[in-house]
Amino acid sequence: MIRTIQPANRLNSVSEYYFSTKLKEIAQMNRDGKNVISLGIGMPDLPPSEATIQALKQEAEKPDVHGYQSYNGIPELREAFAQWYKTWFDVTLNSANEILPLMGSKEGILHISLAFLNPGDGVLVPNPGYPTYTSVSKLVEANVISYDLDENNDWQPDFDALEKMDLSNVKLMWVNYPNMPTGASATRELFDKLVAFGKKHQIVICNDNPYSFILNENHLSILASEGAKEICIEMNSMSKSHNMSGWRIGMVAANAQFIDWIIRVKSNIDSGMFRPLQVAAVAALHNSPEWHRAKNITVYAKRRVIAEQIMQTLGCRFDSKQVGMFLWGRIPDRYADAGELADEVLYQANVFITPGFIFGTQGKRYIRISLCSPRAKLEEALERIEKIGKEKSE
Repeated sequence: MIRTIQPANRLNSVSEYYFSTKLKEIAQMNRDGKNVISLGIGMPDLPPSEATIQALKQEAEKPDVHGYQSYNGIPELREAFAQWYKTWFDVTLNSANEILPLMGSKEGILHISLAFLNPGDGVLVPNPGYPTYTSVSKLVEANVISYDLDENNDWQPDFDALEKMDLSNVKLMWVNYPNMPTGASATRELFDKLVAFGKKHQIVICNDNPYSFILNENHLSILASEGAKEICIEMNSMSKSHNMSGWRIGMVAANAQFIDWIIRVKSNIDSGMFRPLQVAAVAALHNSPEWHRAKNITVYAKRRVIAEQIMQTLGCRFDSKQVGMFLWGRIPDRYADAGELADEVLYQANVFITPGFIFGTQGKRYIRISLCSPRAKLEEALERIEKIGKEKSE
């Protein structure tokens, strides 16, 4: 008798990533001639700086740079990250032992979770929030404890509600400011409260910080708060801020002990990052303030105007003070949930927008529009959505 092979039990707690399945459906719609405009994913459509690309080419042409690299990255990259943090966030980091380059911050969520969480340990996860915080926590068999973010509280944690929870077994708390998906800005006061909360309850606070530069000139790091290094970890990424999403380059910063524990995990999973990528990242980290303003402020500001018009056409309301590369809006009461509105737009206008329920129950009455499409595409999406609106009213 042939024994039926089953996957590990941990797979029962997670499903395929929403965008993975939805993009398959959109690909089939495009094969059927639908020409879907995707406003779903936060993947910059612009290239990195010319200096970044040239550095990659020049280093890759060398004959002796194609072997394994160290697990903690080349010194030049760690030093560049340290200088970047000092210049933009006014945070001093020791490049020797307080910075670890990552192959994108998404892998850092796994490394940190494996380094800190035992099966059954509690982990505080924001709702709404990046789905990977929850899925990775489940994969490492931690106990996911959701904490609500609310529009009426500027999408910040409710510390009074947190204090009423049983926090005795909580080891780690995920936060993400500037926030995705809501676009809520970070504040120094918020970070100070988070540091104090972490210290009080001996909970490691991990801030995921890839959106600081997009439509935002108030660059803040939780590590700038007094005493933050004792209890906090911060991840950052070059995907959004430097138009390098496919390059998979990020970093984690923390005290030397935390970094050592994360390296123990990482060194058993990969064999180091391709050296030319690291050299190119060094060049990118030296992009001028003028480059950042042109690519991360000016371009997205023009796109944001059209995204706001789309929201208004759909009858959604939004906070104009949002930052980041998305626009988050509350749907009209006539829809049962965001999925109904998103499906209407997808199947009638061939425009894909993200329903907020994928970020948690607190997002079920919200949609998210990505600004990572050229203005012409956003304008075409607006025209399509306006057209179905007129057809419905006739």
